[in-house]
Amino acid sequence: MKLSLLSTILFLCMSSAACGQSKKDNFDFNWRFIEQDVKNAQDVQLDDSKWKRINLPHDWDIFHAPAKDAPSGNDGGYFPGGIGWYRKQVKESELKTDKGETIWLHFEGVYQNCQVYVNGEHAGGHAYGYTPFKVNITPFVKKSTNTIAVRVDNSHQPNCRWYSGSGIYRHVWLEKYDQNKIDNPEKLFVRTDSIYGMSGDGTHADSATVSIAYEGRQTEKRVLKDVELWSPQHPKLYDIKVGQLTIRHGVRAFSYDAKRGFLLNGQPTLINGACVHHDDGVIGAMAYDAAEIRKVRLMKEAGFNLIRTSHNPQTRAMLDACDSIGMMVIDEAFDGWRSEKTKYDYHLVIDSCYREDLTAMVLRDRNHPCVISYSIGNEVIERKDIRVIHTAQTFKDVVTSLDPTRPVTEALCSWDSDWEIFDPHAAVLDIVGYNYMMHKAESDHLRCPERVMWQTESYPRDAFANWKHTFERPYIIGDMVWTGLDYLGESAIGQFHYEGEQRGEHYQAKHFPYHGAYCGDVDITGWRKPISHYRDMLWNAKDGSPDIYLAVKEPDNYRNGHVTETLWSVWPTWESWNWSGWENKTIEAEIYTKAPKVRLYLNDSLVAERNVSMASQYKAVIPLQYQPGTLKAVSLDADGNEVKESILRTSGMPAAIRLTPDRKQIHANGQDLAYVTLEVTDAKGNVVSDADIQLTVSVYGKASLLAAASANLKDIEPKTSANVTTYKGRAIIVVKSGMNAGKATIKASSAKLGISGTTAVSVMPQRWTIPQK
Repeated sequence: MKLSLLSTILFLCMSSAACGQSKKDNFDFNWRFIEQDVKNAQDVQLDDSKWKRINLPHDWDIFHAPAKDAPSGNDGGYFPGGIGWYRKQVKESELKTDKGETIWLHFEGVYQNCQVYVNGEHAGGHAYGYTPFKVNITPFVKKSTNTIAVRVDNSHQPNCRWYSGSGIYRHVWLEKYDQNKIDNPEKLFVRTDSIYGMSGDGTHADSATVSIAYEGRQTEKRVLKDVELWSPQHPKLYDIKVGQLTIRHGVRAFSYDAKRGFLLNGQPTLINGACVHHDDGVIGAMAYDAAEIRKVRLMKEAGFNLIRTSHNPQTRAMLDACDSIGMMVIDEAFDGWRSEKTKYDYHLVIDSCYREDLTAMVLRDRNHPCVISYSIGNEVIERKDIRVIHTAQTFKDVVTSLDPTRPVTEALCSWDSDWEIFDPHAAVLDIVGYNYMMHKAESDHLRCPERVMWQTESYPRDAFANWKHTFERPYIIGDMVWTGLDYLGESAIGQFHYEGEQRGEHYQAKHFPYHGAYCGDVDITGWRKPISHYRDMLWNAKDGSPDIYLAVKEPDNYRNGHVTETLWSVWPTWESWNWSGWENKTIEAEIYTKAPKVRLYLNDSLVAERNVSMASQYKAVIPLQYQPGTLKAVSLDADGNEVKESILRTSGMPAAIRLTPDRKQIHANGQDLAYVTLEVTDAKGNVVSDADIQLTVSVYGKASLLAAASANLKDIEPKTSANVTTYKGRAIIVVKSGMNAGKATIKASSAKLGISGTTAVSVMPQRWTIPQK
C-alpha cells in the first residue's frame, strides 16, 4: 500500500497581498513589442517609440490568420512563430531594495528560447517554453530609469506537436527576497503528515498534523483540529501563515494498490480524466487567469475529476483553480526526451535543461492538493533503447528528491506488436500510464499482479469500454480521454471528413485549412458535444438515475457527401432537429440515460419505447422518419412512470442574435475576462442549429474585444478579429476589462440579415483581484 498526503498554495493572486507576500508585484503592463528580430534591441538608447504598446500575457501568433505555408505546419496549426522583442522602462523607485534583498524577474512562461537583458547587459535566459524561471537582476539595476529587454525566439520550426503560441504568454512578476527571511514560496513545502479520526464518508477528520519545511529544513509541525478534508467534491482549503507567506493548504490523503484501487480520503474513487493542452482556444496561449479558471470549470461541468496536463506544465492559475474548484491533476513535464518528435523540439536541450525544468515544475506545484502525480514523459520515441530505463529513473529521482509524497507516472505506448518488452521501463514507475493500451490490462495483471495502471490516453469513441474496464477492475484506477477540450494545432485530429476533403489521420497529410483538433468533449467555444454528456452519464450517474440526454446523428450523405471517420473522432452528432431536405428519410436519434426505459416522441406521437441497461451501453439508438417539429425523449422509472425529458425543436429562420455572458461582473484590473456565448435564434428564441452567419462584433465602454470565433476549425479568420461566422448557430466572444470601472456593452450584428443582439457587463472597481470561481 502506498500513501500520499498532500497540500497546497492557492492563488498567488493578482494582489500580492493576497498571500501575505508584500514584495511581489505584477509586471505585466506597459511593454513595447515588435514582431521581428531587431539588431541590438537590448540597448538602452534604442528608439522603440514606434513599437506596439502591449500588456501581458501576450501571444503574437493568435493575432495572425493560419496560413498554408506557415512554418509551424499541420502540428502547429499553421501559425508563423518567428522572433519578437519586448521592452519596458522601469522607474528607479520600483527597483529599490532593502538591505539584504535581491530583486528578481519571475517569468511564468515564455515560448521560447528567451534571453533577458537589463540596461543592455545579458541577465539570464531560458530554453523550455513551458516552465517558469527567475532572473536575478540585482547586479544590473541602476539608480535611474532601467530598461528591460526580452528576446523571444520561436523561429526554429517545427518544435512542437501542437499549438504553442509565441511570446511572453504567461504572467511576469517583480519579486524581492531577503535570504534571512521566509519569503520565497518555492522554498516552502507544507505537507500533511497524518490524519486522525477520519469520518466514514471521508469528508472530515478530528485532527491533522502538518509539517512545514523551508529550503528542505523542517521548521515546525502544527496540528489542525476538526478538519474538513479536500476532495473534488469538497475542495476545502486552510490558510497556514509561515513567515511573510500565507499558504493555502488542502488536507487529504490518497492511497492506491492493485486490490483496492484508488482511495481518496478512504473512499474508493474512479478517476474520470481529461487530457488538456495549455492553450485557451480562441485566445491562443494568452494565459489570463480568468481563462485558466474557465478551462477548469468547463472540465468540472463536463463531469471530469482529473486533468492530465498534456504534455507540459501548465499555469499557476490553472492549478489554483483546480485546488479551489476541485479537480485532481497529473502534472506532466515533457512530451519527448532524447529522440526527436519534431526537428527542433526538446531533444536538442534535454541534457542541459531537464534538471532545471523538472525542478521548476515540482517546486512550483508541490504545495497544490490538486496534484496527485507527476508524469515524466509521454510516448517517448526511444522506448526500445535500453538506456530509456536509466533516463526514466534519473528523471524520477529528480522529482522524488524534491517531493517524495506523490507517485511518478509516465505515458507508455506501443505502435507495433511489442509491449511486454517494456516491463523494465514500467517497473520504474509507481503507476504505469497506458496510452491506448487498455486491451493489454488483463494479461498484464496476470503477469504483473501488483502493477497499478491508468489509461493516460484513450479514444473518445471507446467511452463505454474504458469506463467498464475501470469500473470492473480495481487495478485500473482511471481513464483519461484524448481530449477534454478542443485545442489549436495537431490539425484535424478527431475530425470527421466529408467528400472533397483530405482524408486520413492528422499525422498522415496536411489538412489545411484545419488548424485545430476536434477530438475534445468540449469545443473551443465551451459547448459540450453529445459525447461529453454520454461520458458524464457513464461515470457520474447511478443506475436508475432518470437524467436523460437527446441528440441526433447526422445522416450519411447529408449535404456534404459521405462521412469518413478518423481514430479520434466520433460520428457527427448534434443537438439539432433541423434537417431540411431529409423529410421522410431515415434518421437516428441517440438517447443517453441510466433510467431503465426511454420513450421517443415525434410531434407528440410515440415512435418507440426501449429498455436501457449496461448491455445496451446505457444508450438507445432509435431510427425514425424525419419530419420537422418537436422530438422528445422521456426517461421512465422502474414502475413505468415518465420522469424527465429532453427536447429538440425545429427552428424557424434566423431572427435575432442572443448574447449571454458567463459573468455579469468583471474587475477593472486590465486582465479580467467575460466569455459571451453568441447564438442565432428564431423568433421564438430557439437556436437555429444550422445557421452559419457572418457577424461583426463591437465592444464599447470600459472593456475591449479580445477574440471572437466559432468552433469551426476550418475558418481561418483571425480569432482576434471583430468578424466572426457562426458554426451550428453558435460562436464565442471574449471581452477584456480595462483599468477603469463602469459599463461595457457588447454588440453583434449581421448587416446582410438586418439582425443584431446586445448585452452588457459591469466592470467593477476592485483592482488586481480575480475571483476563484
